[in-house]
Amino acid sequence: MIFKRLFDITAAVFGLIITLPVFLAIYLLIKTQMTGSVFFKQQRVGRHGKIFKMIKFRTMTINHNGSTISVKGECRITPLGAVLRKYKLDELPELWNILIGDMSFVGPRPDVPGYADKLEGEDRLLLSIRPGLTGAASLKFSSEEELLALQDDPVKYNDEVLYPEKVRINNNYVRHMSFGLDLKIIIFTILGKKLKEEYLN
Repeated sequence: MIFKRLFDITAAVFGLIITLPVFLAIYLLIKTQMTGSVFFKQQRVGRHGKIFKMIKFRTMTINHNGSTISVKGECRITPLGAVLRKYKLDELPELWNILIGDMSFVGPRPDVPGYADKLEGEDRLLLSIRPGLTGAASLKFSSEEELLALQDDPVKYNDEVLYPEKVRINNNYVRHMSFGLDLKIIIFTILGKKLKEEYLN
């Protein structure tokens, strides 16, 4: 765990430096093409159930009053926001969350209050580590928004099908996590590949 944290700090600093030009370009695009704030901050459940504010580039209209579940093609997602979400560029500010210790590069994606904080028994294992920018469940459901768009009731499908499966995969990751597995997940995330089932079961 100490080595994992040292890697996170080093990689986050390096990532913030090399992505600075992209960071600034996105900042200016949002500032000129969208109204409201550039950054979207939302409460998420972190390690040991601690609440923290996760930072992203804003991709939606302000005051949309929508669900916490995002579906591809929603009218509340701006044209620029759709591009940022497609290439995961909206998540670049999370490097700051990693640097200050709220998150890790690899781990369960942090949920909003009402999901992870209500886990019980062995399902709470995933809360024993920092949530991640990417993870085993993230790779399996990399097309989550497209999948939800196909459902008659996206929220129900998420709550009854996707979320329980994510919990299972994330807890399995915690039981078998290693630096080698983390590197594999990071590389597969960059390449847009999915993990083999042997890493999910």
